[in-house]
Amino acid sequence: MSNLSGVSIPRNWAEVTLGKVATFEMGQAPAGSASNFDGNGTIFVKAGEFGTIQPVVREWTSEPKKFAREGDVLICVVGATAGKLNLAIDCAIGRSVAAIRPCAGVLQKAVYYQLLPNVEQMRANSTGSAQGVISQADLSKLVIRIPPDREQTRIVEKLEELLSDLDAGVAELKAAQRKLAQYRQSLLKAAVEGALTADWRATRAQSGKPQETGAALLQRILTERRTRWETRQLAKFAEQGKNPPKDWKARYPEPIAPDTTDLPALPKRWVWASVAQLSLVQKYGSSAKTNEESTGVPVLRMGNIQDGELDLGFLKYLPQDHHEFPDLFLDDGDIVFNRTNSPELVGKTAVFRSQITPCSYASYLIGVKLSPRCAPEFVSAYINSAYGRQWVKSVVTQQVGQANVNGSKLAALSVPLPPMDEQAEIARLLVEQRLAAGEQEVMIDLSLNQSAAQRKNILKAAFAGQLVPQDPNDEPASALLERIRAERAQLSAARGIQRTGSNRAPATSSPNQSKRGRKPRTTA
Repeated sequence: MSNLSGVSIPRNWAEVTLGKVATFEMGQAPAGSASNFDGNGTIFVKAGEFGTIQPVVREWTSEPKKFAREGDVLICVVGATAGKLNLAIDCAIGRSVAAIRPCAGVLQKAVYYQLLPNVEQMRANSTGSAQGVISQADLSKLVIRIPPDREQTRIVEKLEELLSDLDAGVAELKAAQRKLAQYRQSLLKAAVEGALTADWRATRAQSGKPQETGAALLQRILTERRTRWETRQLAKFAEQGKNPPKDWKARYPEPIAPDTTDLPALPKRWVWASVAQLSLVQKYGSSAKTNEESTGVPVLRMGNIQDGELDLGFLKYLPQDHHEFPDLFLDDGDIVFNRTNSPELVGKTAVFRSQITPCSYASYLIGVKLSPRCAPEFVSAYINSAYGRQWVKSVVTQQVGQANVNGSKLAALSVPLPPMDEQAEIARLLVEQRLAAGEQEVMIDLSLNQSAAQRKNILKAAFAGQLVPQDPNDEPASALLERIRAERAQLSAARGIQRTGSNRAPATSSPNQSKRGRKPRTTA
């Protein structure tokens, strides 16, 4: 493997397999009973959070088995992180890690920076278990380039200068990403607390125009809700050819009122309401098995709700003639609430705005159709805000590793209700500022991708001989390789002599051994 296929090799350089210029120490995990976390013993490094220039994951163990040395390159060799690299310190290493030990004259970072662009390819080529394994034989076959030893030093120094500047830029971009995430939460908080429209309210108050209060709006919504129910009941009686019973209106299911205990104060003219009071219909989605036949009806799932918005990048489908249709079709303005997910993600919510029609939703979602006098973007913003997240934590239940918030709890959720015109203004501002934040996010992602491409180009140029000039006075890499070959041959011969000297036969052999023709046992 080499990321420089087809790129000519500079004069006085050499291209070899890694096994020719390095040895390998394959890790071995110590017994679990030998480990401790009290800061006493030997640093123990395993796969964990690999990929940074400094060792980041370490445990303590009193019985290390295999060691890496400062100057080695660590590589994950098992699992999803196979191929990830790190620079070693003196430490013990677990079975998911191997130490690549460059021979004298081959710089640690010259190996590290050459292997770095090939991490994904190493992982793709890993074999063995279902997790994927990179063997010592695999490591030995990796192809790298060896510049003269002095040029290795110049290359590494230049690389670290350029990559340091690049890393600083990436750090700034990631800091901007974090600030955008914080801004989104701050925006939601300002919206549901009334701070986002404080100036708007002041201007409206000075205009002298009559303004409906949230309380009056809620009463209108409740009256219309009851009228709608009565109209449906009368239609049912007429369809059945029956006269309405005397007390039929008393059977109206009153929606649960909001529990305002410990809730914060609201801006003037706002009021608390329950989701049940504001909603016309609340339904669980379909549990039918979906497919990837795009001729069917798209079905939103929990993964389609991202950062308070619908992501339609990956959809599953149900047949057009599915028996739950059209009852489970979403209407413009419906809210989709994720009722089952991990504890961190359960409760995430978005508004369906006819991005794709017809459209349905899966059983882990709840569809909520609100009164036309209630802006769904505002209710969704409240559920996604810090207030909504706190409510989720207070009502969530755990079931087999997943968290659940059922429809009854959602119906009882208390949400603020501003006057209609203020709801519309809040919804407008939310959409406007989210779009602006989204554009910034796209630009940051683009810059991060460009930085990643630039990093690959820098590394490629470094080991194509294009980053620093070659010095004709440098000793050629062939001389370095010859020294490495001679030193390894000498070491191998010395080990052979040592092994031969230790294989001395015992002074006498037992009768049984002589009769059976067995050779005397050797000692290590």
